[in-house]
Amino acid sequence: MKFFKYFFLFLIINFGALSIGSWLMNSGPQTLWYINLNKAPWSPPGWLFGVAWTTIMLCFSVYMASIKKTDFTRNLVILFSIQFFLNVVWNYIFFNKHLVALALISIVSLTFVVATLFFYNLKTLKLKSLFILPYFIWLCIAISLNAYILINNKGVRELPPPAIVL
Repeated sequence: MKFFKYFFLFLIINFGALSIGSWLMNSGPQTLWYINLNKAPWSPPGWLFGVAWTTIMLCFSVYMASIKKTDFTRNLVILFSIQFFLNVVWNYIFFNKHLVALALISIVSLTFVVATLFFYNLKTLKLKSLFILPYFIWLCIAISLNAYILINNKGVRELPPPAIVL
């Protein structure tokens, strides 16, 4: 029963991070800036992002609840908090500020934190450690997408709003 209590707590926190990130990116994927970017040929369709993040956060909630149930140290709280922050802030940096290089640094840092969580808890969680792998794999894909945009869009800026003709 204790596991489910923690699972639902982490569900709320993790989906809260997704909600805040979505709010911070505003209408990022629908903006002219994003639409006009040269994107990687392996970019997944838009609907897949929702499916992927839902799956990732369900699995990550199981992972975090499993840790909380066994051993939740100060270091884990710090790593989880850094993960939360980096997950949320990437949306703002990339979609709102169009700072693609800084966004890449942010997502690489997030991937490092997620990998650290994995290795930090591998001995304790054993097979349950697999629940963090969807997060890690998706972040690796996201790094490649972000890097592709950085490399293949030199000089691309936000397009000005269309002129209003009266």
